[in-house]
Amino acid sequence: MPINEQIRASKVQVIDEQGEKRGVMSIDSALDLAYEKKLDLVLVAPNAEIPVCKVMNYGKYKFEQAKKEKEAKKKQKTFEIKEIRITPNIEQHDFEFKLKNAQKFIEDGNNVKITVRFRGREMNYVKLGEQVLNKFIEQLADVANVEKKPLLEGKNMFIILAKKADK
Repeated sequence: MPINEQIRASKVQVIDEQGEKRGVMSIDSALDLAYEKKLDLVLVAPNAEIPVCKVMNYGKYKFEQAKKEKEAKKKQKTFEIKEIRITPNIEQHDFEFKLKNAQKFIEDGNNVKITVRFRGREMNYVKLGEQVLNKFIEQLADVANVEKKPLLEGKNMFIILAKKADK
């Protein structure tokens, strides 16, 4: 935003610090008005037929904007993707352990990516890997929705699970 001497228009529409329109005036008289009140003249609508300027404390305005942005960032929820890697021939105990971890991650509000890694000859048993992933989906159905169905990419097959929306 151009302020004070940076404004290049010859005539501007002026709004004072209370928000009242002061009318169209030359840039010099608008600057005099701002300096008289020890404030800044800020160009707020440069594309209007007659550019609109506002008399305000620009430093305070910038501070308020930064404060609002910081507050908005604080309230923003970030999602993290936690990854769990398994093999197609996973044992029951290992499966239950990974299932418990996945459930904890989902309850914490994170998305979970479960990856089945096929090594060597395991590529012949893609169906087995898909069954394991479907078993995860089935076991976590009460707390999670499937965002991405089982998908084979190279030597990995994965699904992405997200927390169910509260109703």
